[in-house]
Amino acid sequence: MLVSLIVTTYNRPDALAAVLAGLLAQQDRGFEVLIADDGSREDTRELVERTARGAPLRIAHVWQEDRGFRAGAARNRAFLQAQGEYLVFLDGDCVPRPEFVEQHRRLAERGWMVAGNRILLSESFTREVLDHRLPIHAWTLPQWREARRRGAINRTAPLRSLPLGPLRRLGRRKWERVRTCNLGLWADDFRAVNGFDEAFEGWGFEDSDLAVRLLNLGVRRKYGAFATGVLHLWHRENDRAREGENWQQLQRRIASGETRAARGLDQYA
Repeated sequence: MLVSLIVTTYNRPDALAAVLAGLLAQQDRGFEVLIADDGSREDTRELVERTARGAPLRIAHVWQEDRGFRAGAARNRAFLQAQGEYLVFLDGDCVPRPEFVEQHRRLAERGWMVAGNRILLSESFTREVLDHRLPIHAWTLPQWREARRRGAINRTAPLRSLPLGPLRRLGRRKWERVRTCNLGLWADDFRAVNGFDEAFEGWGFEDSDLAVRLLNLGVRRKYGAFATGVLHLWHRENDRAREGENWQQLQRRIASGETRAARGLDQYA
């Protein structure tokens, strides 16, 4: 089964370079990478093309014009070029560890999506990681314990690997905490709900809306913690001017029981 990693980015090539380093170090090599670029400058394209030339797997750069925060549209466009049967959405500032793809593949199950989690790096530690190109994707647990002791990260629990079994299915009908910075689902399910709804403009709840529509379709949420945790580099908060309006739009979606995006994949057909 080919896994398609869809990685969003916007004008942060240093962070994207760290993410790509983590992806190239994966134990499971049965995947491709689609960079969903929301309008970055030329240096991001150069980074992706340079990385792709020496990579043992497909890395494609899917760019759209910069017209404000349109992560949903960027992901939809990248999906249209994806060849995989299974999708994993990842943000361009979330560094995966070597077992990331392997764990998502292990947890993949028809009728389910897998919501992963993350640890947060501090601003100063993020600057240190990027300035010195530290290979944090390969760090050991003792190194992360030391980082936690000095306040460089907020927790270490997501770095542990635990089987959990049926506990992963608790909260199967909850959309809360489903974030597309770390989310696995079947390409057929994504297509069935018409992808991300681009009616959600600006930052806020476009990933929650996707989760709600998947749940309405009958796809259940599986807990990906203690398996798929990623390392989230610090960044400034996005402009939240549209947060309230997007929240109201999400509430209408929850009440409606709809499954398909109003402005989704079909507009590109």
